[in-house]
Amino acid sequence: MQTEKVINHIVNWLKDYATNAKIKGFVIGVSGGIDSALTSTLCAKTGLPTLCLEMPIHQAKSQVSRALNHITWLQQNFDNVSMTQVNLTPVFDSLVASFPPVENEEQRFMSLANTRARLRMTSLYYFAALHNYLVAGTGNKVEDFGVGFYTKYGDGGVDISPIADLMKTEVYALAEHLGINNDILVAPPTDGLWGDDRTDEDQIGASYPELEWAMQMDEQGKKASDFTGRQKEVFEIYKRFNRANKHKMIPIPVCEIPEQLKS
Repeated sequence: MQTEKVINHIVNWLKDYATNAKIKGFVIGVSGGIDSALTSTLCAKTGLPTLCLEMPIHQAKSQVSRALNHITWLQQNFDNVSMTQVNLTPVFDSLVASFPPVENEEQRFMSLANTRARLRMTSLYYFAALHNYLVAGTGNKVEDFGVGFYTKYGDGGVDISPIADLMKTEVYALAEHLGINNDILVAPPTDGLWGDDRTDEDQIGASYPELEWAMQMDEQGKKASDFTGRQKEVFEIYKRFNRANKHKMIPIPVCEIPEQLKS
């Protein structure tokens, strides 16, 4: 990969899109992870106002410190970067308290994890509307179009997706080239929705390099029966997530009414 040229291509794309849309700048949720670190840096490199939001909800301290360290690094290197901290923990707790009790606690736990992402999306769009900014998405290719590892109308609710054509390993390559803090480069990827340090690999059962391989094999028309051992296991994991999350990757289904029924 021609790293510097890819970086310049994304930065120019971001700037052209914002200029043509008559938008002043960008707002990004910075989580302490590699994807938001890269996205916020690319937005900052456009020279347009870039607002970084840090939005903890019962967040692990390590995630908060990585996010704040990254924003500090951005502000030391780019004078167009600003930041706002929005503590969403009280909002989340109040919302949870207003919901009626349920019998299936495990299902409730999963639903509330997605609720965290949707609260953050709501906050991002509040600030975007306030400043005439675009919400920049932080999803990469294997998450957005492979396993669908994001929340519908949560971190999937964005205006533009600058890194969604990059595999996770390519995200790391660009981040390293840009000098992003080492504590982010070495931190295991996590969605940060659980209030602990569980990783994406813990939840999915496969690493991102493994999932990238499976995505490439699937695009080549391979089947699980073509593999054995760990490769077969990884391919089946990929296909299971891809099937289950396909609804996130396609347009919202519209019930089309036959014209004769309308006349």
